[in-house]
Amino acid sequence: MEPGKPPTESTGTAEMKMLLDGRFLYQEYHAQMMGQPFSGVGIDGYDTLTKKYVTAWIDTMGTGIFMMAGTASADGRTITLRGSHPEPGGGKMTHRAVWKIIDDNNQTFEMYGAHGKEKEMKFLEIVYARKN
Repeated sequence: MEPGKPPTESTGTAEMKMLLDGRFLYQEYHAQMMGQPFSGVGIDGYDTLTKKYVTAWIDTMGTGIFMMAGTASADGRTITLRGSHPEPGGGKMTHRAVWKIIDDNNQTFEMYGAHGKEKEMKFLEIVYARKN
């Protein structure tokens, strides 16, 4: 979590399923973060009115609902989302997430962020592999 320091690693599980006739993807995520139990729930979809992918996320680290929106690459295998959230004490943090669908069994999710006008930095990477 700090620049120049090695990343912390943990393992976790994610259960994903489609909802409402395939309109939305539901994810329930459980892992450890900074040595503490961490759980989160996400809902992802494609908004046909705005022509954007949208996501809403809630987790055990906060009390807000975090939302992002974005577009896919031409081949549809990389979705880039952007959003922001208020920070304690004022200001806001901007985010960029990159969700890559590698194949039917593997995905990656990377999250980048910046406080105010600071340089963006990567602070999260999740490597998903389907459990057989």
